[in-house]
Amino acid sequence: MGEDIGSKLAFVFPGQASQYVGMGSEFLMEYPPAEEMFAAASSILGRDLKEICLKGPEEVLVQTDFTQPAIFVHSCIADRYLSEAGLRPDFAAGHSLGEISALVSSESISFEEGLRIVVERSRAMRDDCDNNPGTMAAVVGMDIDKINEICDSIDGIVQPANFNSPSQIVVSGEVRAVDEFIKKAKDYGAKRVVKIAVGGAYHSPLMSSTPKRLDKVLSEIDFKTLQFPIVANVTGEFYADGHPISDYLIRQIQSPVLWKQSIEYLSAQGVSTFIEVGPGNVLQGLIKRIIKGAKLASFEKPEKLKTIRELFSEKADIKS
Repeated sequence: MGEDIGSKLAFVFPGQASQYVGMGSEFLMEYPPAEEMFAAASSILGRDLKEICLKGPEEVLVQTDFTQPAIFVHSCIADRYLSEAGLRPDFAAGHSLGEISALVSSESISFEEGLRIVVERSRAMRDDCDNNPGTMAAVVGMDIDKINEICDSIDGIVQPANFNSPSQIVVSGEVRAVDEFIKKAKDYGAKRVVKIAVGGAYHSPLMSSTPKRLDKVLSEIDFKTLQFPIVANVTGEFYADGHPISDYLIRQIQSPVLWKQSIEYLSAQGVSTFIEVGPGNVLQGLIKRIIKGAKLASFEKPEKLKTIRELFSEKADIKS
């Protein structure tokens, strides 16, 4: 039999907001590379990342320049564990920071190269947060045309930042502008508008110095051929042949994350199974709202390997 539509499997890698104190503890207990990977990160950071992940405190772990490396390292440890078990996806995508984890998974860059990118990215974004104060708000139950109309009516920087699901869009911008947006969105009938507890206005022009700083690091990296296709946050489609991968990562800093569009695109390529590789299950919750009936699982602990193997086995049965 030929391969049926819907038989393919994608890895999805989380971004900020998936961290928690204690993350990575199970891998550290039984998977030696985990210790080495945390040590590599700690060396670059100048702080003990393993200690921060295992013991916090949470107010330190949630700081951008620790959150991003923590999630990246955990995701890469989980992905390497799956790779050594012979489990590779057909495609991959990552939410914001997670796109760098996806590049490591697809062997376009090494873990060490990814670490350099993430550390500089997180530090630059922290500096932009400090120098250009901003915030974000989640909007539920309002279509994008109305959101854009409200953003355009406000004198200040506020724009869509994350298209997370059919019912949730996040806006980002200056504090005053976002506060005004929240009031207007409620007046215009949004089901819910909630300010998010974040350090700044991610995926907006307020991340003004990060693209240039990131470009400097990316220019020193030789991106290899992808072992499987990756969906770009900024287009919601696979990387275009011949287009520099670095350009996608730089544009992502100030552009909206097209997560809903990315998952719909993967579904159109025949993906019916999504495995969240790394801490938490935020992406599973979003995908559930985007693709009805999708098979979902997370791999954040070695004990979940059996479940992941079963999903790969089901995929093989469909293809045979």
